[in-house]
Amino acid sequence: MTRSKDLPDVIPVFPLPGALLLPRARLPLHIFEPRYLAMIEDCMKTPGRLIGMIQPRQTPDSDVKLLHAIGCAGRLTAFSETEDGRYMITLTGISRFRIKQEINGFTPYRRIEVDWSGFERDLGDDEKDRRLRRDSFFDLLKRYFTMHNLSTDWDSLKGADDELLVNSLSMLCPFEPDDKQALLEAPSLSTRRETLVTLMEFSLRGGDDEMLQ
Repeated sequence: MTRSKDLPDVIPVFPLPGALLLPRARLPLHIFEPRYLAMIEDCMKTPGRLIGMIQPRQTPDSDVKLLHAIGCAGRLTAFSETEDGRYMITLTGISRFRIKQEINGFTPYRRIEVDWSGFERDLGDDEKDRRLRRDSFFDLLKRYFTMHNLSTDWDSLKGADDELLVNSLSMLCPFEPDDKQALLEAPSLSTRRETLVTLMEFSLRGGDDEMLQ
């Protein structure tokens, strides 16, 4: 089992609006920008192969994209290269982190010094949501999917464990970046599910993206 003290102090980050990675979940990514191609190549040379996924903050008056304080690091667990030099990768979520400071250096991509404390639960076993009421949850989910013309394998979804169910939906549903950040920062699986339910209910009522701002 990975321990927080075994994780590196500095990791590269990939600021990607709307892309959410959660502990023990898998995020497929298509890499084509030269700076991030270089990041992947450098990452594969490190023992942990960790990359931090993080949401940029909306700052229209700034030339430099600021970052949210909390992100999630994933281990590069799958890699393939296309004929034209692009990379198809998968990150498996390891742990959330808090930014301590950005590291200035010579890499074309951004690197940060991170603090892993406070997220020890991410490194443990799968979480359970003992307050999850599946019948009412799936009723809401079906209405949300119908409204947004989304499709899924309902049998597989209904058979999923609590964590896989809640985290997969948090990552895949078309929420705004700030809403994704709220899902990331939820302190437990139960609170993430509660946030997810609130977002779906708000959408069904015809709400806008100002709810969690």
